Amino acid sequence: MDTVFLLDVGNTNVKVGLARPGLGLAACYALPTSPADTPDSWGLRLLDICRVENVAPGEVTGFVASSVVPPMNPVLSRAAERFFGRKALFAPGDLPIPIENRYARPAEVGADRLVTACAARHLSDAPALVVVDFGTATTFDCVLGGAFMGGLICPGVLSSARALATGTAKLPHITLEIGPPRPDGGLEIGQSTSQSLNLGLIHGFAAMVEGLAKKLAATLLPGREGEVRVIATGGFAARIAAVCPAIHEVREDLLMEGLWRVWRASEGAGAEMSRAGI
Repeated sequence: MDTVFLLDVGNTNVKVGLARPGLGLAACYALPTSPADTPDSWGLRLLDICRVENVAPGEVTGFVASSVVPPMNPVLSRAAERFFGRKALFAPGDLPIPIENRYARPAEVGADRLVTACAARHLSDAPALVVVDFGTATTFDCVLGGAFMGGLICPGVLSSARALATGTAKLPHITLEIGPPRPDGGLEIGQSTSQSLNLGLIHGFAAMVEGLAKKLAATLLPGREGEVRVIATGGFAARIAAVCPAIHEVREDLLMEGLWRVWRASEGAGAEMSRAGI
């Protein structure tokens, strides 16, 4: 069956997805980002994923990627060409992202932010959206109508935890695991240093999301804040959403869904051009 590789190249990890027509995103993996690795090492990793998913290399019909780590781009491009005979296409350079970009300097906005904003816009018909991405940084991206308006960039959950762990010798290992929410909606009081750290990080980020989302909603739709939908994505989205009522929906693989949409849109455009003889 025809299969497309979706690659989200972030500062910490490269998320690798496999998508198929009629099924959408079928599998997703996370590998450490390492620009020092060779195209051969990446090609072999992608072949291993194909073996696990029972996909023959000849069934891979495309590679589509968003990247915020430019040194990784030629590595992945050469891996795609050597091991699969395919050209890796990067959004928005090779593939347009179907959303209006109203950043003051449009080229400065990360491709990942545009792709997630585009995916969220497709998922919801709310007049305005706030997309919260819990990645290396925590980003708040605002969508009004069909336009990406910009947003906020805040510290990330994992990077904050690592900063605490490496800067203080006596602190215990931080797991970011907490118990279930209290039925009365109150905040549990930590009874150990480890518990206090975990509760502080998870509930602290939940409070940050609640406060910032409220302020952004008031800016996007003054007097109609209740119509603004908050969608969370990234590895910690579900954990924080469990204690953050401000988050309406969790889509952990929203960027992958966006890349698949960008690919399908480009396929449609290519078919139209072919029919027109372009």
